[in-house]
Amino acid sequence: QLQLVESGGGLVQPGGSLRLSCAASGFTVDYYAIGWFRQAPGKGREGVSCISSSGGSANYADSVKGRFTISRDNAKKTVYLQMNSLKPEDTAVYYCAAKQWRLCPGLGDYLFDSWGQGTQVTVSS
Repeated sequence: QLQLVESGGGLVQPGGSLRLSCAASGFTVDYYAIGWFRQAPGKGREGVSCISSSGGSANYADSVKGRFTISRDNAKKTVYLQMNSLKPEDTAVYYCAAKQWRLCPGLGDYLFDSWGQGTQVTVSS
């Protein structure tokens, strides 16, 4: 049974950093592209970043380019999202999702098949 579990969220001041983790189980993560998404209160789900199955390529939303970095360790079956220079507008529930595809299919949530339960990130002073 494919399962994704996010962790690492919390409360951080503007300008601070957090690293989110997405732990995979029940499937061979090496064959899956993984995406990070977020949903702020009252807003739709937004694609943040995506990484190919090998980790060789990644995409980012314009709103996070230069601040967020996605990476993966297939041996540990874990994908990370390093978030630096956080802003209040980054406040949201962050989700990871999997797509059985070698390359990142894009940042549309409809492109991904399996989802984690989310972790809350709050950026506030």
